[in-house]
Amino acid sequence: MKNLVKIALISGAACLALVACAKKQQPQTDPAAESATAAEASQSAEPAMTQAQADSLAAEQARLDAERLEAERARLEALINQIMSEDVYFDFDRSELTEKAKELLAQVGELLLKEQRFTITIEGHTDARGTEDYNFTLGAKRAMKVKEFLAAYGIENSRMESVSYGKEAPKAQGETEEAYSQNRRANFRVNIKQ
Repeated sequence: MKNLVKIALISGAACLALVACAKKQQPQTDPAAESATAAEASQSAEPAMTQAQADSLAAEQARLDAERLEAERARLEALINQIMSEDVYFDFDRSELTEKAKELLAQVGELLLKEQRFTITIEGHTDARGTEDYNFTLGAKRAMKVKEFLAAYGIENSRMESVSYGKEAPKAQGETEEAYSQNRRANFRVNIKQ
């Protein structure tokens, strides 16, 4: 019987040991921490960037930034030149827009809609015939007609101003119909708002 008690005690102890081992849980780990540890291990395997490599990379980035700025400046300059090279011409003693003027202004309007940083000054001009007061008034009417057209096209009034030069700033010199027709105009000055 003594042997039976010993066997029972040994068997009980073995069962308790097995039960204790079975209930022991594995420690839980954070998957993000595991991947961070793996990333750190892979980074430590890669050689660190030297100062010369960092300087070279910074210089290349600065060169690319300068090229982008120059390309943007050239694009804006081309748009400004396109707008400023266009004149809206008027018939003698008239401020109404011709069909050709409306086509041109639609193109100017498209450019202004695409480039919101542009503001314009519309300059109204006349030929040399007529009094100074009359020509200043007619130049102002011409500039206003252009401004009204562009406003109807969708350009904000805050981006446009108008001024009349009357006959004071002719495009062409002379007292011929050809010179007069070139001076009956509205033209643009473009600014870039910051």
